[in-house]
Amino acid sequence: MQLYRRTLALPGIRTLLVLVFFARIPATASGMVLTLHIAVTMDRGYGAAGTVGAVATVGIALGAPLLGRVVDRFGLRPMLVITTIGEAMFWLFARFMPFELLLVCGFVGGLLVLPAMSIGRQAIAALVPEDLRRTAYSMDSVSTELSFMVGPAAAVFVATQFSTQTATLAMAAGIVVVGAALFVVNPAVRSEAEKADTEKVPRRVWLTPRLAGVLLVGAGAVFILAGTEVAIVAQMEHNGDLSWTGVVMVVWSAASAVGGIVYGAMKRSVPQVTLMAGLALLTIPIGLAGGSWWVLMLAIVPAACLCAPTIASTGEEVARLAPAAARGEATGLQSSAFTLGSAVGAPLVGFVVDHGSPSWGFGVAGVGGVLVAGLAWVLAARQREPAPVS
Repeated sequence: MQLYRRTLALPGIRTLLVLVFFARIPATASGMVLTLHIAVTMDRGYGAAGTVGAVATVGIALGAPLLGRVVDRFGLRPMLVITTIGEAMFWLFARFMPFELLLVCGFVGGLLVLPAMSIGRQAIAALVPEDLRRTAYSMDSVSTELSFMVGPAAAVFVATQFSTQTATLAMAAGIVVVGAALFVVNPAVRSEAEKADTEKVPRRVWLTPRLAGVLLVGAGAVFILAGTEVAIVAQMEHNGDLSWTGVVMVVWSAASAVGGIVYGAMKRSVPQVTLMAGLALLTIPIGLAGGSWWVLMLAIVPAACLCAPTIASTGEEVARLAPAAARGEATGLQSSAFTLGSAVGAPLVGFVVDHGSPSWGFGVAGVGGVLVAGLAWVLAARQREPAPVS
């Protein structure tokens, strides 16, 4: 545990981890609130809810690197003012909007989503020296797992025990509280040494094939996770064990957190493509574990142990490869990669499950991950090739 003690002893890191954990809860709850409001309260069905979610996802993917550039040029606080006001206004008035207007405003709201995920990764790169970043990003991944355990559950509780209108108001209030807290604390997004370096670095210089491969691995990892989540629910329903789905999900998240803790304690990094390939290959055979819910739960554990390490490794690599002057945009691109991976993984696996069986869903998620790992390896190998002699 020496690496964890050293990391937590760094100035500002404990405050950052606690703050970012709470800041991510509204982000993890937003999808559930939006789905329940449109599908249940507005009675438009889950297809309509998915459409608004997809439009918002496109907005998030486009907005993340743009907001990152704002941080690079003007600092964190101006971006926080824009996103806090913008996202809070969306949630404040969402309960009054008809479906058509909600569809349009969902895109705008996505563009202005407060990027709590990116802020945490940027601040870790600024506060933590490179030899401890693996540990810090592992703790960050575990924190993200915990946020995803709390956020959706809280959204369901408020929406079902009160109303979805109350849930949208709670979202608006939560965004204001989170934005204000981040504004007051103002976590550093550059170290003291990096603040002196104001020279702009062209995108073509830092957005190399190697970094593109890192972003691709991030998208592929979330593709697997989103697809696996859909396949788990489908398999549990197929087995008649739907009531045990929450237990399986908790064990899945817990195993991922344990894997992240172990990875953070390692003194040497495991190659990112290796982690990605392992996650993908261990996902493929999960579908063979039919029968009882507890068999499926045990079959998920090996792959789950590689979830948090794979995600943590992408943060570590982005911080290493992107210059400080462009770190905001780079972490924004990382968030976009995560968002797009989820946007592709869930509907694709859902289509396969609808037209085949849940076991095929695990297979498609894993095979897709293997293909992404292979492409990322090719991109990394391409950059390692020596330049031709003229």
